[in-house]
Amino acid sequence: MDKLTSMKVFTHIAKAKTFAGAAEHLGMSRAMVSKHVLRLENSLGVRLLNRTTRRLSLTEVGTAYYERCVQILAEVEETELSVTQLNSEPRGTLKILSPTSFGTFHLAPAIADFIVLYPDMKVELTLNDRPIDLAEEGLDLAIRVGKLPDSSLIARLLAPTRMVVCGSPEYLKRHGEPKDPQDLTHHNCLLYSYRSPPDEWDFNISGRLCSVRVSGSLKSHVGDALRLAAIHGLGLILQPTYMVGQDLQLGRLQAVLADFQPTAKDIYAIYPHRRHLSKKVRAFVEFLQARFQPTPYWDNWQT
Repeated sequence: MDKLTSMKVFTHIAKAKTFAGAAEHLGMSRAMVSKHVLRLENSLGVRLLNRTTRRLSLTEVGTAYYERCVQILAEVEETELSVTQLNSEPRGTLKILSPTSFGTFHLAPAIADFIVLYPDMKVELTLNDRPIDLAEEGLDLAIRVGKLPDSSLIARLLAPTRMVVCGSPEYLKRHGEPKDPQDLTHHNCLLYSYRSPPDEWDFNISGRLCSVRVSGSLKSHVGDALRLAAIHGLGLILQPTYMVGQDLQLGRLQAVLADFQPTAKDIYAIYPHRRHLSKKVRAFVEFLQARFQPTPYWDNWQT
């Protein structure tokens, strides 16, 4: 059997967590999928999967082998594309991870325009606000907002974005507008669960970075849920302008504490360090940079 095909089958099993799921995705019979894994295990002399009647999981050596398979298969794909396309336009499948809100509001429309520009491209977009290992998930590219951890990943700045405290005109009419960050302790502040910690909002006060402890009646890991609650008058939110820029422009939300700029969180495209960056990744990153720089359209509400 073709070793590369067997490696591909194995990676799909690892992601699907079932033989049946991998078989369906690959258009193979379950028996053939099992045969590929058995051949791999026999040739390597190790067990790659723990199999029970109720669940399937990778062994320790299976996890290490999976990570290498993902890298090898990506390199094979890039090599084949580099030979076939030469100087032609980008083609193939681009697998992207993005935060839910940015992916919904801005990345999805950008992808639609990108595919119109490059009709031979396909995109698989995953929306998830939790950190995910790019290599483990077989991703080409991820969008990250905020400070990046030290890693071997390559980061390219896509756009600056501001953080802004805002609420609906109705809420501010009922409860008054905070004049100082400390005033937030007397307001209903809607909390984003994935902010660390969620109940501390950072501000630039007299040139110093200061944190204000806040509280409120709603906490969520979905930023858009907080945004909609704020529009409906529940409380104040601290959100990036790429989420609330249109609401501010249309008057659904009103910015407060303009003299105390919260910490900015820039937007980056990140991808694994590779000696030869694939044309599809380079083309997409350059497309996004041209679309969002130098001043992103979501900050038009300030002009």
